[in-house]
Amino acid sequence: MEQILGISFTLINFIIALSVVVFVHELGHFLVARWNNVQCDSFSIGFGPELIGFTDRHGTRWKFSLIPLGGYVKMFGEADTANPGAKDGAKDANEEENGVEREMTPEEKAVSFKYKTLGQRSAIVFAGPAVNFIFAIAVFFVMFMSVGRPVTVPIIGNVAEQSAAEEAGLLTGDIILAIDGSEIDRFEDLQRVVPLGNGAPMRLTVQRDESILDIVAVPKIVEEVDPFGNPQKRALLGISSTGESRAMVRYNPFSALGLAVTQTYTVVEGTFIAVGQIISGERGTEDLGGPIRIAKYSGQAAESGIVNFIIFMAILSINLGIINLFPVPLLDGGHLLFYAIEALRGRPLSDQTQEWGLRFGLVLVLSLMVFVTWNDILQL
Repeated sequence: MEQILGISFTLINFIIALSVVVFVHELGHFLVARWNNVQCDSFSIGFGPELIGFTDRHGTRWKFSLIPLGGYVKMFGEADTANPGAKDGAKDANEEENGVEREMTPEEKAVSFKYKTLGQRSAIVFAGPAVNFIFAIAVFFVMFMSVGRPVTVPIIGNVAEQSAAEEAGLLTGDIILAIDGSEIDRFEDLQRVVPLGNGAPMRLTVQRDESILDIVAVPKIVEEVDPFGNPQKRALLGISSTGESRAMVRYNPFSALGLAVTQTYTVVEGTFIAVGQIISGERGTEDLGGPIRIAKYSGQAAESGIVNFIIFMAILSINLGIINLFPVPLLDGGHLLFYAIEALRGRPLSDQTQEWGLRFGLVLVLSLMVFVTWNDILQL
């Protein structure tokens, strides 16, 4: 019974987290589409048959659908092959009816996505990922003002035996000022930067008494478990902090906004570094996770408190924005790639070329989904 309750708790929080970030993403598409006078036929959280919904005064059907693994905005007058969202199977005005293609009326063209300018279409497509990033900045902004963030002086309190830090000659009491030229303000920065290096040599700028030293350390890849019991491999120096001046520091609105933007950029940068390391073979593909792992982490984040759960949603939102900007047909980045080619050529790619591109994108996305889901199963 306890196991069933635990799984139910995890699934509920997974659906909540994913629904929030998908809603934010699709809301970006929807709002910019409406600002550009595009008629939106439906706004769905999830795919498949509708569970519950309503139609607003503009004719948009807002609904929750059966499969909670995404969502879409269906825009008027756009075929499946070019729509930045997905479709629910209804025919558009310019699709074939009884074998004859019907021309849109001027009134229909005025509210059709297809007949908007290249700039308008690009803005509508880009708005989804953009609002994902804005959502994350807003979450961090509120958190830094209301809850604060932990600040610990970057002083080494202990050096583990046979660790990378001991081999490099780091000592208790050393103050770490920078890593590879990047300033270190908090011990928490070390906990973020060192694992990202994935074991590559690091040049540490250290203050020891009155001297400033440059010390090269090679973090060791260590197998450990996170606070939730998940096994993982991480690059570690083998040092701990003194805990001096550890506190949750709250910030004024101006500082909080700057830190929120920086924090969002840091997550984006870390994601690209990790992806680059996977592509180059420096990092294993076991770090790639899919729906099962997201569900697991969402449940764990919810168990640790509402603040951690909200921060988890912000990080998930950033990752959704990044993934959608990859230049893969079927994703927003793929549509933007098509539009960039259209801008260079002065005319869009043929329907057949776009269709083949989208088929390739579908195969690629489905293959990746199968791979990361298999990774998730192995982790379990």
